[in-house]
Amino acid sequence: MIEVNEIHKHYGDVIALEKVSLSVNKGELFGLIGPDGAGKTSLMRILMSLLLPEGGAASMSGYDVVKDYKQVRLITGYMPGRFSLYPDLTVEENLKFFATVFGTTIQQNYHLIKDIYQQIEPFKDRRAGKLSGGMKQKLALSCALIHKPEILILDEPTTGVDAVSRKEFWEMLKRLKEMGITILVSTPYMDEASKCDRIALIQKGQLMSVETPQAMIKSFPEDLWAVRTRKIYDTSKYLELLPALISVNSFGQVLHLVTKKGVHTSKSIGQFLSQKGELDYSIEPSTATIEDLFILLMNHHKQN
Repeated sequence: MIEVNEIHKHYGDVIALEKVSLSVNKGELFGLIGPDGAGKTSLMRILMSLLLPEGGAASMSGYDVVKDYKQVRLITGYMPGRFSLYPDLTVEENLKFFATVFGTTIQQNYHLIKDIYQQIEPFKDRRAGKLSGGMKQKLALSCALIHKPEILILDEPTTGVDAVSRKEFWEMLKRLKEMGITILVSTPYMDEASKCDRIALIQKGQLMSVETPQAMIKSFPEDLWAVRTRKIYDTSKYLELLPALISVNSFGQVLHLVTKKGVHTSKSIGQFLSQKGELDYSIEPSTATIEDLFILLMNHHKQN
């Protein structure tokens, strides 16, 4: 449904996208995962024919995003990263407006938005600008769906909303996927990656990996250790001197230590810390997360 072939985009001297290629299958929930400035928004704007690439090509359901931009906009629903509905219009007025623009009515496609809209319908006479963050996102999603799109493009839809609204939003996306809608969603939250069928990790305009979340975690190529200590800062500084170290990062109250495959054991790392005078700690092998893999790939990318 979505084909991206060596898309290139820059802003002055800053490269936003560097020969990015990926494909999203029909009915797939595909996640574009990366921090701010990674190139996620630029790629989505190109797919929505709102931005012209300097090189490469992209298509949506067979329509070229540059040549066939009118058809692309008819078959897609788009939620930009910033709230872009009319703040002075009420919830119901915004929804009616978008339905009218696409030549349809709320009633005609109400089944698509029913589960979402019912949550904000009690506030249908409230101005959109006065809604909470989670309610704004639900209204924006309703407006993006009201014309029954084949493809849904969502740019960081859960940024700035509370944890409960984030969970509800992903449950809504799962139901839309079950209806056969193809979804491309971007997020800076690594924990949301597991909710997607496949993901692409992107950093500084380059794709570092494209796979299922489970396959990515399984492919983690090094040894990962969870180190618990009361002196996180001091212990991390000691571990930075550990032979065969790849990285050490703080994950809350736990240090994630990555070492070269097969070099260390819990005992050898413990002996190293004891030699440094660190006595209050625990070390155990750990299973990698998407965030662990992202950090590893990012460090490898910097070295190259």
